[in-house]
Amino acid sequence: MSLALPSLPAPRLAALNAAYAEARRASRQRILLGAVLVLGLALASGWMADVDLGMLWSRGGQFFDYFGRLLRLESGPRAGAWVWTDPAEWFWGLAHWLTLLGDTVLMAYVGTLVGAAAGFALALMAAANLVASGPLRWLAKRMLEVCRTVPDIVFALVFVIAFGLGPLPGVLALAIHSAGALGKQAVEIIENIDRHPVEGCLAAGANWLSTIRFGVLPQVLPGLLAYGLLRFEVNVRSAAVLGFVGAGGIGQELIEAIRKFYYNDVAALLVLIMLTVSLIDIVTSQLRHRLQDAELR
Repeated sequence: MSLALPSLPAPRLAALNAAYAEARRASRQRILLGAVLVLGLALASGWMADVDLGMLWSRGGQFFDYFGRLLRLESGPRAGAWVWTDPAEWFWGLAHWLTLLGDTVLMAYVGTLVGAAAGFALALMAAANLVASGPLRWLAKRMLEVCRTVPDIVFALVFVIAFGLGPLPGVLALAIHSAGALGKQAVEIIENIDRHPVEGCLAAGANWLSTIRFGVLPQVLPGLLAYGLLRFEVNVRSAAVLGFVGAGGIGQELIEAIRKFYYNDVAALLVLIMLTVSLIDIVTSQLRHRLQDAELR
């Protein structure tokens, strides 16, 4: 036997329809207001930044002209031809460039490793579910903010003045900035862990360090490693830029080529950097997926 739902009285149904229509109208008004606000902010930002659409249209072709010059040989028997027609002439300094590229990758690796360790230590002191002292948590959070707010290239410039040219300023700059970024992510992970293992460790009489070792670290380690791998990929790109201020690596060679208008060298160095970053992205993506799968199990 089928059951028929009772129909609402007409006045009640009309009131519900009117309320639904009013809710829909209010939702459309909010969407329209938000769109107008976003458009107004975009126009204001363009005005403040002196964005000239006419200039972008008239001179936009020069952007492609520059890359066209990068990709044409400037010397040798095939001058004027595309660079890939004579790879030996294009990558004439490959051995030296690969050495500098290795320095860049090692800078990123050491900077990420040191930064991850420092960021995790600060995150433990900033986590509300692990530290009861409000002033200590406040100080740790402010330190993380300073580390990730100041651009790494500013840190590199300061360390170049202090320690001279070379990879050391780049490593220190990457370590400080990585500590701020990874520490913030670590705080979010730590504050969302399951409290039962921590409470079990405390009930068994474990001290604070033992509680971190056996109650916290097993829960957060996969996530921290995944973020660390992602940060390593970011730091490889950052390490190349830090060479612009004399912090070592392939970036120093790149800025030198740009200043001297060695267009073919600029193109070759950019290709090497892009290939390296792509390779690291592929490898780290596979590792991150495995870590995430392990965490889900």
